[in-house]
Amino acid sequence: MRKTTFLIDSYIRPDEAFHFARKSLSKRFPDAAHDHDFYEVFLIESGQTSHWVNGDTQQLKPGHLTFVRPQDVHAFSADRANGCQIINVMFRVETAQHLTSRYADTIASAFFDSRARLPETHMLDAARFARAVHIARQLQTAPRTLARIEEFLLVLTNRVVDITGGDLQNAPRWFAEACSAAQSRSVFSKGAAGLIAVAGRSHEHVCRTCKTYTGMTPSEYINQVRIEHAAHLLRSDERAIEDVVADCGFDNSSYFYRLFRRQYGTTPRRYRLENQRDPFQLSDQVPRGGGARS
Repeated sequence: MRKTTFLIDSYIRPDEAFHFARKSLSKRFPDAAHDHDFYEVFLIESGQTSHWVNGDTQQLKPGHLTFVRPQDVHAFSADRANGCQIINVMFRVETAQHLTSRYADTIASAFFDSRARLPETHMLDAARFARAVHIARQLQTAPRTLARIEEFLLVLTNRVVDITGGDLQNAPRWFAEACSAAQSRSVFSKGAAGLIAVAGRSHEHVCRTCKTYTGMTPSEYINQVRIEHAAHLLRSDERAIEDVVADCGFDNSSYFYRLFRRQYGTTPRRYRLENQRDPFQLSDQVPRGGGARS
């Protein structure tokens, strides 16, 4: 397929930081594929499309979120029966470089900075899909400022797509998408069965793949996700520890306590005392890593 190059200056003015589009895709492949001098993120909102990218053809449906890099060569063809509605956000190379440098612990070698042959694609569960659509639509009428596109990308990479642990960059797409979906309470509260269900593969196949790319069994992986969720709640919420246990999907409190101590080296109660700060009351305690108050 022939290739053409799309330029960011064809879409936005010099004082603008991003371009937003919500449109229906054509039902036929264009005469030429394209690469770009910018980055883009697209979300399939409805329908289905064939996505030809870097020599591969993908079938994308609602909930698929893709981070496209400048060098990716791609083209679309919407499903003839159902069409395809897509949300697309383009942003400058300088924005991507700044975020990758500043937030290297979160973004480097992932999302739009992925070094894999194919651009990084995630299948969002219902809750994350709704969140992604909501934050993307907010850009539609927002000022095209650097602050707004950086805010969008940080929310997208930290609150919508959040994969925990392992070498998922090289994992099969179905497994990476299952791990992405497993960050949602609706999945991890069901334990390993939740991960296996969203993976859509046999129990044995999921176990082998999980061990290969995370070094853990499905149960160990999901428990890590659940305990991290518990730690977030303990740091920021005043609910009883028993309620935190239930929120994470554990039926056995003793088992939860053992897993928490193994992961964080302390009890849930002690963890809360060491990490929770009252925003309306001064404390003599200094957070770990901080210096003495002057």
